[in-house]
Amino acid sequence: MEQLLSYFPDLTEKQREQFAALYDLYTDWNAKINVISRKDIMNLYEHHVLHSLGIAKVIHFKPGTKVMDLGTGGGFPGIPLAILFPEVQFHLVDSIGKKIKVATEVASAIGLTNVSFRHCRAEEEKQFFDFVVSRAVMPLADLVKIIRKNISKEQHNAYPNGLICLKGGELEHETMPLKNHVIVYNLRDYFKEEYFATKKIVYVFL
Repeated sequence: MEQLLSYFPDLTEKQREQFAALYDLYTDWNAKINVISRKDIMNLYEHHVLHSLGIAKVIHFKPGTKVMDLGTGGGFPGIPLAILFPEVQFHLVDSIGKKIKVATEVASAIGLTNVSFRHCRAEEEKQFFDFVVSRAVMPLADLVKIIRKNISKEQHNAYPNGLICLKGGELEHETMPLKNHVIVYNLRDYFKEEYFATKKIVYVFL
């Protein structure tokens, strides 16, 4: 938590309590349903919570913004972002039902009221959103094809609506087909920990 507060010092008391509760909740649920690598649960705040919040270093969602977290797994980046932006609506989607169950239970336990959940494949979700966020394993171009239908034409934020992905490593070959619509941010510019040395945020405006 100290690490988190050093980067986000202006959290309210409620937000601090919600973030602090995540470790015990995920440790407990992870023992039943494996959503985080067992050896990685000790690094929950750095590798999962802080990583998710890297998106907030790039864009500050305005109140009323609608965001879909695609392939949320156990709730990343959606749940940390929903804590940080209580006036933004987050819709967490995953094709694996037991992962959605964990995310739903964690959100309920900390009293998040700005999240909804759906167990489905990305192609099945037809709602419109200002942004889609994802800790993406899928190639960018493939992801863009799937989510383009979900991006609203109405703009509410300083940035145009689009896709915001957390990715790692060498991305030139992935971003090339979208080159006029992509901005890549290095998380090492925002977080000093070694873990973030090769981690990036890829923003594709649609």
